[in-house]
Amino acid sequence: MENVLTLIGSRSWAPLSDDLVAMAIGALEEAGAECSAPDWLSEHLACDIFFDGFSPSVGEASVRQYLRDMPVDIISQHQEYRRKKLLLSDMDSTIIEQECIDEVAAYAGLRDQVSEITEAAMRGELDFSASLVRRAAMLKDIDVEVLQKVYKERITVTPGARTLVQTMRKNGAWSKLVSGGFTYFTNLVSIETGFHDHQANRLEVIAGRLTGKVIPPILDNLAKRKALDKCVDALGLQGQETLAVGDGANDIPMLQEAGLGIAFHAKPLVAASSNARLDHADLTGALYAQGYRDEEFVLD
Repeated sequence: MENVLTLIGSRSWAPLSDDLVAMAIGALEEAGAECSAPDWLSEHLACDIFFDGFSPSVGEASVRQYLRDMPVDIISQHQEYRRKKLLLSDMDSTIIEQECIDEVAAYAGLRDQVSEITEAAMRGELDFSASLVRRAAMLKDIDVEVLQKVYKERITVTPGARTLVQTMRKNGAWSKLVSGGFTYFTNLVSIETGFHDHQANRLEVIAGRLTGKVIPPILDNLAKRKALDKCVDALGLQGQETLAVGDGANDIPMLQEAGLGIAFHAKPLVAASSNARLDHADLTGALYAQGYRDEEFVLD
């Protein structure tokens, strides 16, 4: 069959039941699709349903209408190029659970002021570049050693992040961390999780203290998309062979450019603008979306 719809529950609190899978198949068949029997990628957690009869987007809409109040993620796509050869991911609130700039600001007693700007920028209410310059200016005179303290004491890797990166690496994919945050953190996070490469903004430091300036050029939403395109060209891939993951408005161009762009626990604007979304699952959901089974995972 040409298309596949994947149902993914939450590993921690919302398993995927046989009844829910049956409802999804019923929704597809009622809409006129021919469906396969369910193929479990992970028992009571992730399941594939292969189907023909209409496009993946129609299939997803049909199932969402039936399961709209259920804590289950739904990703529908063509089978061709399902397993991706390139992963580009945002860092803050995606690969890690925090926003690094907010955590640095907390050391200066400015968390509330900075995080308010961060949230507005991630919702798409503020220009990202201007908001970054504004937030960085508020960090002026902070000792650079604070960055190390923030990473050691406050930054945690999102569940499933290492498994996502390492499993795709084992299967031949190239991975890059692209962030509107700062290189100090992307360097450490990429090492900890296993990304091949990273790209982010650079904070100016003089005499061991932040100057409050970001060294140009600023990595913004368009730069993330360009990073994806450059990787595709360098690796000789097709666009359909790429996976991008992110949560904020500055990720939208990258998510829309990728063969599979997953909005991960994202702001409403981002989720509505992307061709796939994970609202409940951890980052292993991006592996199930590619058809990986539990036994293929490289575990933390």
